[in-house]
Amino acid sequence: MNPTPEPSPSSIVGRLPDGAAEGAGLAVDWVAASLRIALVLVVAFLLRALVHRAVDKVVTRAIARPVGHESVRQRLLDMSPSVANERRRQRAETIGSVLRSSASILIMGVAFTTVLSEVGVDLGPVLASAGILGVALGFGAQNLVKDFLNGIAMILEDQYGVGDAVDLGEASGIIEAVGLRVTRLRSVDGTVWYVRNGEVLRVGNMSQGWSRALLDISVAYGTNVDHAEDVIERVAREAWEGAKVGEYILAEPEIWGVERLGADGMDIRLVVKTAPLEQWKVARELRHRLKEAFDAEGIEIPLPQRSLWLRTSPEADPTPVTDPPPAPAPSSRRDAPAPPGEVEAMRDDTGALERPVQ
Repeated sequence: MNPTPEPSPSSIVGRLPDGAAEGAGLAVDWVAASLRIALVLVVAFLLRALVHRAVDKVVTRAIARPVGHESVRQRLLDMSPSVANERRRQRAETIGSVLRSSASILIMGVAFTTVLSEVGVDLGPVLASAGILGVALGFGAQNLVKDFLNGIAMILEDQYGVGDAVDLGEASGIIEAVGLRVTRLRSVDGTVWYVRNGEVLRVGNMSQGWSRALLDISVAYGTNVDHAEDVIERVAREAWEGAKVGEYILAEPEIWGVERLGADGMDIRLVVKTAPLEQWKVARELRHRLKEAFDAEGIEIPLPQRSLWLRTSPEADPTPVTDPPPAPAPSSRRDAPAPPGEVEAMRDDTGALERPVQ
C-alpha cells in the first residue's frame, strides 16, 4: 500500500478560492522574501564580524611585536622602545581602522542593495540617485575627504607621531595626538593647537631618530681663535663623558670653526648629536659650562660696541668723542644789541649757522 503524499503549499493554495488563493500566495511570497532577507543580513553581519576579527588579530600582532634592547646610546639613536611601540600602535590601528571601515561599507552596501532587490525596489533610480549624491558630497565635503586621506598617508609614512617636536608652519610644539582628520600639538607656552591634516603642507620633525644641539659661541675679536676652540672642545668633551648629560650625547662633539664675523665679535660653531628631544637640555648644560670655562680662561664674551662721532662744523674732521663736550660759557654779547648789519654766529647740533642781527 503506497503512502499518501503530503500536499505541497502550492497545491493547497490552488484548491482555495480565488481571493483566498491570492492572499495565501502573497503570504507565501512574503515569508520567502523575509527568509531570504534575513539570510542576507545574517550572512552580511557574520562576514563583517569575521573580517573585523581578522583585522584585529593582525593589528594586535603588529602592536605586540617586541622591540629589541641594545645599549643606551644605540637605543636612543634609533628610538626608545616606548616611543617605537606607540608609533607602531598608531600605524597598526590606523591601518586596522581603515580596513574595518572599508570592509563594513562594502559588505553592508552589497547587503543593502540585495535587500532592496528582494522587496521589489528598482535599483536603477536608486543607484543613479546615489551617484548624484556622491558627486554632491564630493564637492561639498572635499576638505573633509582631503583631511582623512592626508591623515592616513602621514601616519602610514610615519612622518610624525606622539611625542615628536614638529614645526607645521603656523603651529609648532610637541605632538599629543594624531588622528585621521586632526593633529593636536602643544607649544612651549602651553597653547594647544588643532591642525587639520589637509592643511599640513610641510612638516619639520625635530626629534625623529636623533637631534642636534647647535651652538654659535661668540668671542671678542681680541681672543685667540685656536685657544678658544680648544677650550670649547674640552668643555664639550667633558660634558660628553660626564654623567649629567653624557647619556644623551650620541657622538663626539664637533667644532666647525668660525661661523660668522659680526659687528661685535666672532662666532665659533659647536655641534653635538643628541637623543631625540634632548638637544635643548644638552645645549643649556653646555652654555653653563662654557661660561664658567671662559671666566676661568679669561676669554671675553663680546658686548655691543658703538662709536659716537660729534661733528662741530661742516668743514671739521669727525673726531671720536667718549665724553660729552663742555657747555659753552654764556656770552654777554647776546645781552647787548648788536650793531646793524653785524652777523652773529650761532651753533647748534647740525653745525654752524649764521643769521643777521637786526
